[in-house]
Amino acid sequence: MARAYRFELVKLVSQWRIRLLVLACWTAPALFVAGVSRQSTLPTDTLFGRWMHATGWAGPLVMLGFAGTWALPLLTSVVTGDVFACEDRLGTWRHLLVAVRSPRRIFAAKALAGLTVVLLLVAGLACSSTAGGLLAVGNQPLVGLDGHLLAPGDAALRVLLAWTCALAPTLALAALGLLGSVALGRSPTGLLLPALVALALQVAQTLPLPVAVRLALPGYAFLSWNGLFTEPAQLRPLLVGVAVGLVWAVLATALALLLFLRRDFTNPAHDGSGRRAVTVGLLPLAGLVAVTVAVIAGTTDPLGSGIGQEKVQRSVATAFAHLYRIQTGQLHRPAVTEEQLAVTAACTKGDGRQAQEGPGNDWRCVVSWHLPGVRLTGQAVYQLDVASDGRYVADGDGPKEVNGYFLVRTPLGDAPNPLWQFDGTVGLLPTPPPKG
Repeated sequence: MARAYRFELVKLVSQWRIRLLVLACWTAPALFVAGVSRQSTLPTDTLFGRWMHATGWAGPLVMLGFAGTWALPLLTSVVTGDVFACEDRLGTWRHLLVAVRSPRRIFAAKALAGLTVVLLLVAGLACSSTAGGLLAVGNQPLVGLDGHLLAPGDAALRVLLAWTCALAPTLALAALGLLGSVALGRSPTGLLLPALVALALQVAQTLPLPVAVRLALPGYAFLSWNGLFTEPAQLRPLLVGVAVGLVWAVLATALALLLFLRRDFTNPAHDGSGRRAVTVGLLPLAGLVAVTVAVIAGTTDPLGSGIGQEKVQRSVATAFAHLYRIQTGQLHRPAVTEEQLAVTAACTKGDGRQAQEGPGNDWRCVVSWHLPGVRLTGQAVYQLDVASDGRYVADGDGPKEVNGYFLVRTPLGDAPNPLWQFDGTVGLLPTPPPKG
């Protein structure tokens, strides 16, 4: 087994496109993050993009968002989507069977070699983007998605956990690549299967799906890692997404092995069996989705979006309180605590007469707070764009002294206003209200 694995790994790494991918994954993210961090315009439409000037830990999170959307599906397609099909194109199955003498050993060696290369590419993306961010900006605290500051050590741990959790959907896509490579033979559809499935999952996540269906899709962990950057962390959606991804990886790999063991290697013109690919490959995965939806629906509202008025108000108020304290420190004003501010938020969707739930860019929040020794109540207005996955962008709409301008005048000069715009997230699964 060790010799077969080493042989398959050397065969994979000897391909010029694999070497080029390894080189790109270990160098390009560092250059990208360092270059963007030095620009005057930041990718504010990307999660943590607005903080790339402030801390080096924002860079690997921006790269993780890009990787989950585009890079990782394409990488798994190139690596595992071709690991079996290349033998069909070259006509080398008979030679491989004579050398190894065990279809199970051949499958295990190819699957492990593909997994090794995929892990090497993911590690390159994570390490390179982290190095680029730290070298370009520095080891500074990171502002979480609820506005609280994460110390550099805490930020490093959560970045590592976020990339580790993203391995679950990556393994699911890699297993789908194995399944497509075995089931479809030399057909290019097998090579493109992980990328096509990832594209379909991205489209599905933008639709107003019930939360039970959304969490049952194998790519949800590419989105739910942002729950690590709140306090307390929103772990339930993340753990569900990781578990679903791992179950998909195991089932798709087992189906690929079943198809491989049933294959007739005496036919040199084998191009896969469409009927067998549907009955052994597609139907079990569709059944897995149905079972997962039923299990998740038993613990939450099976038809709801998971985004409700109370959750939005609680999230906006918490984020504003933390960010207000950061702004207070910038302006060298007397320090206040969240308890002293007693921040509340009143949020409405649309004209207030429709259902106060669900995603949309028509959420409006009025935030109120109190300062010690001041009788008047402070108020600020925000326009919210809430996405289907619970992430939202709050855009300040006055007053100008609080959130109406992107800079604040500090004793040391102008500085970015943390209350002007900020990112936040709403947990889709029911969570108990915070204590106190």
